[in-house]
Amino acid sequence: MKNFVFLSLCISLLFTGCQDSDSKTPILLATSSGNINNISVVIDNEMWEGSIGEALRKSLAAPVDGLPQEEPIFSLNQMPPEAFSGFVRKNRLFVKIEKGEAGRFKIFNDPFAHPQIGVVITGQDSNEIIEQINKNSEEIIETLRNTEIKEKQRRINKSLKEDEKLKNNLGVSLKFPTAYRYALENEEFFWLRKDIPKGNMEILVYAVPLNQIDGDTSVIANIIKMRDSIGKAYIHGALEGRYMITEEAYAPYLFNTEVDGKFAYETKGTWEMKSAFMAGPFINYAVKDSVNNRYIILEGFTFAPATAKRDNMFELEAILKSAKID
Repeated sequence: MKNFVFLSLCISLLFTGCQDSDSKTPILLATSSGNINNISVVIDNEMWEGSIGEALRKSLAAPVDGLPQEEPIFSLNQMPPEAFSGFVRKNRLFVKIEKGEAGRFKIFNDPFAHPQIGVVITGQDSNEIIEQINKNSEEIIETLRNTEIKEKQRRINKSLKEDEKLKNNLGVSLKFPTAYRYALENEEFFWLRKDIPKGNMEILVYAVPLNQIDGDTSVIANIIKMRDSIGKAYIHGALEGRYMITEEAYAPYLFNTEVDGKFAYETKGTWEMKSAFMAGPFINYAVKDSVNNRYIILEGFTFAPATAKRDNMFELEAILKSAKID
């Protein structure tokens, strides 16, 4: 029997008869494991070293947008098919490549553990497999990232800091861990901070009128102007005249997305301290709150010189995406 069909059958059998009446989660599934944003790539060694492996690395390990240095979206851990058994099957994310069958791609939910996402890609030859990888890469990446956001939020939820001040003043609920503290707060602006080795992770929450972003000029220009005005008002350096601005050399990335079911602009880029040698990545969500004629601004940024920042920024993204707006 073909491997793809065999895997599908095994997964179907795994789910059949293994559910209780009150839950959709199979009771026989073990808890998944693995570091955040790490994928087990199950593929023959020769294919991994060739064009198929290159296509996987180009897609799944592409650089994260908005970071000052190149870091991959996912860390890839390759293993041959014979090694994919036992405890290894509990890894939360896996991508399996099979050659010799018709080209297809399928995403499996909780095939061997919970929570878990498995992606199986097949093709009769290398070209067919590469075509499947390229054609479906966006869906694969989005599915895997959403799984990791939920997992990060699950871990954060184990030890939450109170957010009553945010709720009472801005009507915003945010789930962030107790490692963060209120660095600055007033009725209209909140600054949360977490100390990390060699730096800090920061969260800003505030509101602006709709026309401050939906003005006559471009959206990205308005967001940059807004960020720079907030930096000048609140985010200062050690010496007078130094404050946070959007890096002037490169325009940030701008995407349309949703937060709490509401339209939002997602901006990713680099901040810098005016007239000082300080910089780092930021992610900003301008969430449209039409009922209250405002945008809620949720921003996370990091200062951690000479260290990798992907995981720090991913944590900030997971926190900001937990927002609920009254």
